[in-house]
Amino acid sequence: MGLIIGIGNTMPKFPYDYYYGVEIDTVVANPQLKRLGRPELHVALPIQSRMRRCLLKDDGTVNYYLHANDSALRDNGAAADLTGADGQVMVEIPEHWRKFEFEGTKWRVFLSEFELPGFHRVPKAYRSAYEAAVDRTTGSYKLCSVVNAAPAFRGGDNNADWDGTYRSLLGRPAASISLTNFRAYARNRGAAGKSSAGWSCDLYDIQKTCYWLYVVEYANLNCQAAYNAQPTGEGYRQGGLGSGVTEVWDWYNFNGYHAFIPCGHANSLGNRTGLVDFTMPAEYSASLTVQVPSYRGLENPFVHLWSWTDGCKIRVSPAAANGGAGLSEFFVCSDPSKLQDSSYSDYEKRGNLPRNDGYVKEMLIGEFGENMPKVTSGASSTTYFSDYHYQYVWNYEVMAGVLFGGAAADGAGAGFACAYTAVVPSIANSYVGSRLCFIPV
Repeated sequence: MGLIIGIGNTMPKFPYDYYYGVEIDTVVANPQLKRLGRPELHVALPIQSRMRRCLLKDDGTVNYYLHANDSALRDNGAAADLTGADGQVMVEIPEHWRKFEFEGTKWRVFLSEFELPGFHRVPKAYRSAYEAAVDRTTGSYKLCSVVNAAPAFRGGDNNADWDGTYRSLLGRPAASISLTNFRAYARNRGAAGKSSAGWSCDLYDIQKTCYWLYVVEYANLNCQAAYNAQPTGEGYRQGGLGSGVTEVWDWYNFNGYHAFIPCGHANSLGNRTGLVDFTMPAEYSASLTVQVPSYRGLENPFVHLWSWTDGCKIRVSPAAANGGAGLSEFFVCSDPSKLQDSSYSDYEKRGNLPRNDGYVKEMLIGEFGENMPKVTSGASSTTYFSDYHYQYVWNYEVMAGVLFGGAAADGAGAGFACAYTAVVPSIANSYVGSRLCFIPV
């Protein structure tokens, strides 16, 4: 088949051909998926290839883009300032369109650069290149995405006593902050973007977008599969992103479950996907080198710290409710100005979550592609979705939040779609951080 876009055209000549995606069969355990759509789009990856790092100003405009192969540089080769002075280090995710369809035990996800019939628009968005830090220079805490080892940007729980030691939190991402406060610190960047509330902490809609971009690119639900930089003979991506910062089993004795990977450790990759070694300090209990993954500019896209994720919540009823058939109902909200921790107003129910822990065998999916679990029995770390789900049922009704990704001692259970729902929005822990997001419109 020849090209389907003529010179000067902005829409495909044959629009039903201009998409690419994957097919999942819910009765097949193999996490490797069948590619669908135009084969050349699986090689060119026109949406994923336009993801790129930039420095975003507080008014939501791009100050400048970073070099494709080295984030220490601007795209013109001049030195970049990643300290926050020139803006927040963000990954620009281009506008595109997405569709989910179902047939028997099979369902499919398709991506397109074009507005095709039956496809939903995925708006342009920005997600922090790094796990978020906090800027305390002005007295009003601001969530940020920077490479800055100054005390005002100290990560973790802001413990200054560890400065100058192997446990130093300088230059590390922030943690020990509740979802409520992460949201407030992001809002402190200013009233720009969608609904004048474009600045947010990590957002479910954007996390979900990144998940499906990865799944379609690698056609593999097991994101911890071994990384392979070489494409297949057809030119397709293969493998996964490796185990990442997992299996740091003695993490608690090392530094009490606090952040240890510096923000920007994978800057040498620029916008590229790859792995960068990180050798644990000599004070760690054993010789250990982990590999920090970066997916299309998103450093540590899963694992290291759990990520508090806004725009979604669960109404968890007690086991005795509804005649002993209690529910864990999953709700989402796409308007950042309406995000809150007090009610389900302006949130839309998308399905019921399982009431047991386990590796995910089936996802909710539905019309909008919810990457939250539907079935958590009968799977493993190398079958079906390959990511783990943690939940909890209280003896009274609870509004729970969602952490995504995993922490550095979670091993094979961590991953792009690993979710922890046994938390309330006020919870703050040393192993829980977030990311910074911005929605323009």
